[in-house]
Amino acid sequence: MNSLEALQQLGVTAESITKEQRECLDRDGYFVIKEAFSENECQRMAAEVDRIVAEEGDLAGSEVSLESGATRISNVFNKTDAFDSLLNIKPMLAAAYYLLGDFKVHGANMREPHTGYGRQPLHSDSVKLPDGRWCLVNSLITFDPMTLENGPTRIVPGSHKWAPLNVPGENAMGMGAAPRTAPHKWATEGADVTAHSAVSPVTGDADKMPADPFAPYQGEIKVTVPARSVVVCNAHMWHSGTTKNSSARRRQLHLSHTRRDMPQQLNQRAYLTRALFERMTEVDRYFLDIT
Repeated sequence: MNSLEALQQLGVTAESITKEQRECLDRDGYFVIKEAFSENECQRMAAEVDRIVAEEGDLAGSEVSLESGATRISNVFNKTDAFDSLLNIKPMLAAAYYLLGDFKVHGANMREPHTGYGRQPLHSDSVKLPDGRWCLVNSLITFDPMTLENGPTRIVPGSHKWAPLNVPGENAMGMGAAPRTAPHKWATEGADVTAHSAVSPVTGDADKMPADPFAPYQGEIKVTVPARSVVVCNAHMWHSGTTKNSSARRRQLHLSHTRRDMPQQLNQRAYLTRALFERMTEVDRYFLDIT
């Protein structure tokens, strides 16, 4: 099986993202899906977030990272089946294939900033390959509204085309050395699909680097969306968390995908439970890389 065959089994095609969504992804580095899942699913997922946090306490999120001033959880698919449907959001999967070619799940982490906290420096989640190809797509999945007051994600539209900025060490290591693979099917056969596998490397951009990565950046926007939204991002885009200035909840799952020849943020095989393996379909096992 390859990614194209797996997507075909799910009914995902190049048309699973609209022309407008694809243009936004190319130009700005992101697009938004609203009402991506039902209200009942949202309530169950939010409740499971709280249950896992209560059970794990100070260790919540420790499989990947802990953060002062924010609650995190990770390894979510092994802990509950509540999030399973998120693996099959068609526009998200189509965008991952469009940008990456053959891909797999990279990580799945919930992050909720505490009141008065949550500010991060502007950063990219990954470096590009030496020839400029993308390595990572990150989708922000909201279980609560993301407002101007509760620590919204800020992004710099178009910055995915620039040099990487403040890439976390665990993501930078090993990136840029993967073997070259052939352009994927949608890049070569799609009627209006750009061949991202041929994107030129970025050079320079010194004039764009912020003097203070915590300061507001010209042209940035703060993303505000209702609950049940998915913000599909080219993870090379500059972005960061902002300070939460209210007590309103802001539970958000970051579901990321990477190229098939790149390491996962959380090695799914290392944490695999029998329950997860048995309830996953063949396609889900393929994308989780637990076959």
